[in-house]
Amino acid sequence: MATATQAPTSPAAASGRGSVLPLLRGRPSTRVRLAVGRRPQTALRAQPPGAAEVVEQSVNTIRFLAVDSVEKAKSGHPGLPMGCAPLGHVLFDEFLRFNPKNPYWFDRDRFILSAGHGCMLQYALLHLAGYDSVTMDDLKAFRQWGSRTPGHPENFETPGVEVTTGPLGQGFANAVGLALAEKHLAARFNKPDLKIVDHHTYVILGDGCQMEGVSNEASSLAGHWGLGKLIAFYDDNHISIDGSTGIAFTEDALARYEALGWHTIWVKNGNTGYDDIRAAIKEAKAVKDKPTLIKVTTTIGYGSPNKANTYSVHGSALGTKEVEATKNNLSWHHEPFHVPDEVKRHWSHHIDEGASLEAEWNKKIVEYEKKYRQEAAELKSIISGELPSGWDNSLPKYTPENPADATRNLSQQCLNALAKAIPGFLGGSADLATSNMTLLKMFGDFQKDTPEERNIRFGVREHAMGAISNGIALHSPGLIPYCATFFVFTDYMRAAIRLSALCGSRVIFVMTHDSIGLGEDGPTHQPVEQLFSLRAMPNILMLRPADGNETSGAYKIAVLNRQRPSVLALSRQKLQQLKGTSAEGVAKGGYIISDNSSGNKPDIILIGTGSELEIVEKAADELRKDGKTVRVVSLVCWELFEEQSEKYKESVFPSEVTSRISVEAGVTFGWEKYIGEKGKAIGVDRFGSSAPAGKIYKELGLTVENVIATAKSL
Repeated sequence: MATATQAPTSPAAASGRGSVLPLLRGRPSTRVRLAVGRRPQTALRAQPPGAAEVVEQSVNTIRFLAVDSVEKAKSGHPGLPMGCAPLGHVLFDEFLRFNPKNPYWFDRDRFILSAGHGCMLQYALLHLAGYDSVTMDDLKAFRQWGSRTPGHPENFETPGVEVTTGPLGQGFANAVGLALAEKHLAARFNKPDLKIVDHHTYVILGDGCQMEGVSNEASSLAGHWGLGKLIAFYDDNHISIDGSTGIAFTEDALARYEALGWHTIWVKNGNTGYDDIRAAIKEAKAVKDKPTLIKVTTTIGYGSPNKANTYSVHGSALGTKEVEATKNNLSWHHEPFHVPDEVKRHWSHHIDEGASLEAEWNKKIVEYEKKYRQEAAELKSIISGELPSGWDNSLPKYTPENPADATRNLSQQCLNALAKAIPGFLGGSADLATSNMTLLKMFGDFQKDTPEERNIRFGVREHAMGAISNGIALHSPGLIPYCATFFVFTDYMRAAIRLSALCGSRVIFVMTHDSIGLGEDGPTHQPVEQLFSLRAMPNILMLRPADGNETSGAYKIAVLNRQRPSVLALSRQKLQQLKGTSAEGVAKGGYIISDNSSGNKPDIILIGTGSELEIVEKAADELRKDGKTVRVVSLVCWELFEEQSEKYKESVFPSEVTSRISVEAGVTFGWEKYIGEKGKAIGVDRFGSSAPAGKIYKELGLTVENVIATAKSL
C-alpha cells in the first residue's frame, strides 16, 4: 500500500513566519507509486543562474494576482490558482509553445483549464506572458460587465483562451477533441522532410472534472485513439465545494487511467516540487503512443494560514484579514496587483521567442507550398476557414420525380458530397452510424494507427462525442465536425450542445429518428419536447427538413454558419420529394411552398415542418378542391426566419390572416408565436407509444383528415 505523505508547507511556514495546515496526502492504492523528478531535469528552456528565486517570485505573483482580483471582485475561486501556481508557471514559462502577439498562430500548443472556476490562474499567466487580451486593467475588472476576464474562461471574450470551460469535465473532453485534430492533421499533412503540424494539448482538470462522467467517456476514447500529444494535469487537492472529496470520491484515479490506456505519473509535491513537475512534463512528452495523466498533489489555497486545504477557499474571496495573513506567510510585502520588475523581465522573453517560433514555422510553410501544392492548398483551407470554390454545388438536388426517401438517407448523400468537397469535413456517430446513415464511404476509420481517416467512431458516448466535436471545431476554422445519434439522445449531450452554442463552435449535430415516426422502439426513443427545447437555446440553428432539397439546404446553412452550431432533425420514415421546396427557402427559415390565393390574403395558412409538411400539403390540396385558398408554409428553421426582415415575415404570415394551423410531431408549446390566438396547433403533448409509425400518427391526430377537420372548424 502506498503510504500517506505530508504535504510540504510553504517556505515561509518552514521558517516560522506563519503556518499552513498540515495535510495527509495519498490514497490507498494496490501498488506503490513513486514521485517523479528525483534528480533535477532540464526543462525546454534553460534556467539561468538565480532562476530559482525568480521562479518563486513569479509563482507568488501568479497567486496574488488571483487573490487580489478575486478580492476586488468580491467573487471568485482563489484556491486553485494558489495551489496550481507552480504548475502553471513551469508549464507556461518553460514548456508551452505560443506567440502572445498572435494567439491564433496555427502550430501553437493548446492549453485548456477544464477546472474553469480557477480561471484567474489562466488570466494571470496570459498577462505575464504578454497577451494583449489580459492587461492589468482587465485583471482589475475580473467578473465585471464587459470585461475580458469573465468568471469562467470564454474563448470568444479572451484571445489566448482556446475553449469555453466551466461545466466540469467539458473542457477536458474539448482537449481530447483538440488533440484528435492535431493527430489527424499531422497524419494527413506532415511529410518526412517537413513536419508542419506538431503541437501538444495540455489540460488542467480537478477532482470535480474527474467525477463528471463526460471526462471518463472522453478519457476512454483518448486512450483508445492513442493521443500521445495530450497531457493532462490532475490537480489532486482533495477539496470540492462540499468539503473533502473523501465524502464522495475515493477511487484510485491513476489505476483507472492506466486501465483506460493512459501513461500515468504522480507528482507528490505540487506545492514546491518544481523539478518534479519539470521531470513529469519531460516524461509525458517522451511518450508518443498514449496520452499522459500527471496527478499533481497540491494544497488548495496554498499559503493561506487559516483557509488552505478547506472548502472555504474554493469558491469565495479570502477576506481582508486572511489576505494580509497570507501575504505575511509567503513574505509578499506588496500592494495589490503588484508585478515585481524582475518577474516582468523574466517573462518578457516570450514575446520575442513566440515571434521567432511563428517565423520559423512560416518558413517551413513556404517550403511546403513549393513542394506539396495540393496538400498545402487543403491545409490552407483548414487553417483559414476559407471554403473551396463551388463547394455548395456538390450538394444534391431533387425533383418530385425522385423516389421518396428518409431524410436520414438524404443526409448521408449530403455528408458524402461535402466530405469530397471540403478538406476539413469529418465526423461520426455514437455507435449508430448504420442507423444515422453517417458513414463517409470514401474514407476509413480514424483509429490509433489510421489517424488520417475521417470517420470517427465515438462508441456509445453521446456526452463526450458532443464535447470532443466542440474541441475539433475550435482547433481550426476550417475543421467542420459532425456528430450523430438519435434525436432523443440530445438530452445526453445537452451540456455539450449548449457550450457549442455559447462558444460559437461550428458543429453539425445530425439527429435522426426525429419523432414518433420512428415507430416500434416506443416512447423512450421518440422525441417530443426536444425540438422546442433546442429552439429555446440561444445561438443555435434547429433545422427540420422535409425532403431532399430542404436537407441539402440545411447542410448548406450549417456549413456557412461559422459562429454557431446546427442541429438537423431527420426522419427514419420515407418522405415524398415535394414540389415547391428549395434550398434557397431553407436559408430564409420559413417560406411558401404552395399557395392558390392572391393579394397575400389566403383563407387559411397551414404550417408544417419535417415529415408533417407532406401531411399539410395533402390537406391543402383537399381544401382547395372545396374552394378554399390555402397557403402552405415550411417553417424549417425558426431562428433563420426570425432573422428575416419584417416585410418578408409579413409576406409569409400576413397579419390579417388569423386562420392558421401548425402541424408538427412534437409538443405544441411555442407555436402560438406563429398561429396567433385564433390559430390551432396539432402536435404531440404527451409521450409516444410503441407501435408502427402510421398507427401512432393516426391515433395522435397527425393525419390529413384531422388537419382538414381542424381547418373547417376555424
